[in-house]
Amino acid sequence: MTDELRGDPATVRDAIERADPLPGGTGFSGRVDGRLVRDILGREPLFVDADDSADEERAWSFEPAPLEDPVLFPAGAATSPADPLPEPESYWSLPDPEPYAPERALASLERAVETAADAALGTDHDIAVAFSGGVDSALVAELLDAPLYVVGFPDSHDVEAARTAADAMGRELTVVELEPADLERAVPEVVRATGRTNAMDVQIALPLYLVGERVAADGFDALAVGQGADELFGGYEKVVRLDHRVDAETVRGAVREGIRSLPDQLPRDVLTIEATGLEPVAPLLHDAVIEAALRLPDELLADTEERKRGFRRVAAEHLPAEVAQRDKKAVQYGSLVARELDRLARQAGYKRRIDDHVDKYVAALCSDGPTERDSSTTSS
Repeated sequence: MTDELRGDPATVRDAIERADPLPGGTGFSGRVDGRLVRDILGREPLFVDADDSADEERAWSFEPAPLEDPVLFPAGAATSPADPLPEPESYWSLPDPEPYAPERALASLERAVETAADAALGTDHDIAVAFSGGVDSALVAELLDAPLYVVGFPDSHDVEAARTAADAMGRELTVVELEPADLERAVPEVVRATGRTNAMDVQIALPLYLVGERVAADGFDALAVGQGADELFGGYEKVVRLDHRVDAETVRGAVREGIRSLPDQLPRDVLTIEATGLEPVAPLLHDAVIEAALRLPDELLADTEERKRGFRRVAAEHLPAEVAQRDKKAVQYGSLVARELDRLARQAGYKRRIDDHVDKYVAALCSDGPTERDSSTTSS
């Protein structure tokens, strides 16, 4: 197969030559100079066929569907398609620099988010923002000065939060109100695009797909998102509690674990947005922002009183205080998509007493054949 690359070839070749994991830009994947490559955070999807028993080069694709047995190519790797599948970070490793002093770290992060915004604005795309009312998407919206779209069921947290945040920011907001039929229609499309059928991935992808549909219908060609902020800046409870969900013994170590989870998550989001015909734009995942995030000291990450402290301080320079300090719900819960998909599954006879009942309902929506369900009743 000939070379084909998502990303700037000169930047990628420079990254290979200097073994630089953060060469500038927003990630890359594909084939260049005979090697398969995927950036350190896996911001661009790349799949290979798991079957390498043949005597020819391993098949690969930017999407899972064309491959017989697709698996993600590891982030931070560069190798010939004829070689065995490498380990993650076998070519580029996630940097582990010494943290800056707080004042310098905040100044670095401020410059980085402005660099990322300038890069997004320097494209020819007509961008809208997936807006939940939380600080992540609010900062992206403010830096890009782009129209705001929120998706959710009428009584959802995200719709109300987005309305109050947009009002505080003096911005107009388009609300994409969902109905149960929207989920039933969109589930097969999400599964087809992402290759994922588990309930959690589908629930996360559905709001992105449904808001993307509306944004595309309104004439935009790109959707900006706040993805990456929780992982980069300490947005999760587990990084403060250091509970069974993390192996690290420090907040900074737990944040690095979260960053390393991005290569598995991001393909789902990228492929979902692309399935609507839009280009994904994730300014907070620009190399400059990642480099600045890795320099944040513990006191600017998270503790029991505040998460994403450094990020919020930078956001407060651009947003009303009430928006900069807002927490958010995970999109599948804030939009009520998870609740409604569960309700639809139970109405279809997939009761909670059935193991993985929503997973089985998702499979049924994607199949014309019978799927195991509770035959005693089909009412909720």
